Amino acid sequence: MSDDILFELRGHAGIITLNRPRALNAHTHDMAVAMHRQLEQWALDDEVALVIIRGAGERAFCAGGDIRALHEVCTTDPATCRRFYWDEYRLIALIHDYPKPYVALMHGHVMGGGAGLSVHASHRVTAEDLSFAMPECSIGLFPDVGASWFLPRLPGRLGIYLGLTGMRIGADDAVHAGLADVIVPRAAFEDIVEELSETDEIEAVLGHYARKAGRGSLQMLGPLIDTAFGRDGMEEIVRELSGNEGEWARRALAAMKRNAPTSLKVTFEQLRRGAELDFGDCMRMEYRLACHMATAHDFAEGIRARIIDKDDAPRWKPARLEDVDEARVAAMFAPLEEELVLDEDM
Repeated sequence: MSDDILFELRGHAGIITLNRPRALNAHTHDMAVAMHRQLEQWALDDEVALVIIRGAGERAFCAGGDIRALHEVCTTDPATCRRFYWDEYRLIALIHDYPKPYVALMHGHVMGGGAGLSVHASHRVTAEDLSFAMPECSIGLFPDVGASWFLPRLPGRLGIYLGLTGMRIGADDAVHAGLADVIVPRAAFEDIVEELSETDEIEAVLGHYARKAGRGSLQMLGPLIDTAFGRDGMEEIVRELSGNEGEWARRALAAMKRNAPTSLKVTFEQLRRGAELDFGDCMRMEYRLACHMATAHDFAEGIRARIIDKDDAPRWKPARLEDVDEARVAAMFAPLEEELVLDEDM
């Protein structure tokens, strides 16, 4: 394994360091496979009492998957693309059901795949500089890595709002939303790692450094978000926001207009279904969606426009929300010939 991900046993703590700081610790296929293997080993190791995951550098815990590498694979080798999602989603399921405490130390950018590595932790610790988002609709995909499970379970319609807009939130809002548990100073991370490697008193250690979450902007916007994003369909949400003169509504509408119309329709349906599914079925649903969408036009075009050419002018197909084929959206949720197999299925 390369130095992109580091594993260390310190005291009784297994420590994972995402070690691609220049790439904002973007997660690769090889990193997912290596992490899954190591977590399985530590789960059976009596010397390991807990696991800690952190990101190297000052800018990010993990800003998501390595989109450039994934784009190249998904446009040339669909089978390998499917294998990436298979391995990534099995890793997320392992984290969600991990038999030992799993402590995520989040700082800076936590987006997409980075959320999958942290939100499902037993202990979600964030520094004050957190910038959390699920921006997949802006590149022609959908919020994955278990977002079908955690977004619909946020207060009110906040999860729908975050999934459709990709808007960023800070540490205070993340705690109030239930995406993080405690806020601690970034400078305390190394001390926390040292103390957790020697004691089982996780809550006491974190409580010593934690500060009370302040009042975030989403708390004030909660009723407005619930009204606008509590509609029965995407067109209704757009109409509600269009008739609202508030600055937050204008920004939310502008954010959605940048996103792929098909992604918006799929995401709305995905989160509606996810609210009624158990975690395993959420992951199986996401695998179906990934197999359809990661090899489709909008994903390739979204990466071209946002990452490669950086002209920020994606040519979505279709380009308008009203032109999205509802039958095509529904077909993306249909069972596959080869469904995702999780440990619980074995």
